[in-house]
Amino acid sequence: MALTFSKIRASKAARTLAAVLATATLLGSVAACGSKANASDKLQKADGSSTTQITVGVCPGPYGDMVKEVLAPLLKDEGYELTTQEFTDYVQPNKALASGSIDANLFQHGNYLKKFTSDNNLDLTSLGQTPTLGLGIYSNTYKSISDIPDGATVSVSSDASNLARSLDVLRQVGLVELDGDTDATKATVDDITSNPKNLQIKTVDAAQLARSLDSVDFSLIPGNYAWDANLDPNSALALEDQTDGVMEVFVVRSSDVDTDFAKKVKDLLVSQKFKDAIANSRFSSFGKPAAWGDDASSDASSSSSDAASSDASSSSSSSASASATESASASEDKESSSSSK
Repeated sequence: MALTFSKIRASKAARTLAAVLATATLLGSVAACGSKANASDKLQKADGSSTTQITVGVCPGPYGDMVKEVLAPLLKDEGYELTTQEFTDYVQPNKALASGSIDANLFQHGNYLKKFTSDNNLDLTSLGQTPTLGLGIYSNTYKSISDIPDGATVSVSSDASNLARSLDVLRQVGLVELDGDTDATKATVDDITSNPKNLQIKTVDAAQLARSLDSVDFSLIPGNYAWDANLDPNSALALEDQTDGVMEVFVVRSSDVDTDFAKKVKDLLVSQKFKDAIANSRFSSFGKPAAWGDDASSDASSSSSDAASSDASSSSSSSASASATESASASEDKESSSSSK
């Protein structure tokens, strides 16, 4: 009989525990849905009669500064007051946005957003691109790609998207060759078909790449972390070819793309007043979005000419002019940038 009573008590306890867990799960789901609903509702409230507070997730680097110095003043006129919340890695800003604890983020390029949301089943959408400081090859020891010795150690980002990006930059400068059938946005070290300098490739967290310069021969560092470490892009051994997929994007939840805030941001990112504000900011040399049309093309041309002139500065006036012309032609698609992204 005692055994029977024990079984009954155990059964009741199990049912009680199951009920408690089910209730907690339900309450958690309701709270999460409520958080997202409240956040989405807030993005609709700017009506000119009051200012709506918007929190934008960022990582260390220039994009938090861009939010505060350029985007925030422009959007304040539209009834939105932007503040930033800084995250130390490339993972949390998207998860925080998906959960509703922040309202938007600006830290990642388009390729990273596409892969991360797919891998983590998140429903996030880009509203458009911003000027971007590209990934660069930096070294505390060497001054040019040709100086890199056989067997040199190179650090690259460990996250899949930026690893593929780094390998493609190594390919661009002739340090490795990749399998021709490989999607450049998905490449891994296994896709390297030629490594003539026998580079030793070391993967580390993107936030640690600048610090790794003390222990490796050179490193491929996304623009945001290079900026945060006060690395001068002009000192880079090379800068990446800036393609559409590596431009930084301003992101919101997909359910919010039709809100007033999202529409205001989407229009602002291609507006003349945003272009003018960037031109008069410390971000003026960053690579420009393709959507900017002629402004993006003229900026790329100007950046290439400036780089060429710098390379030729030690030559005579006539030879410097010729060298600058050749260098500008050779670096036509060199980038001026991420995560952050």
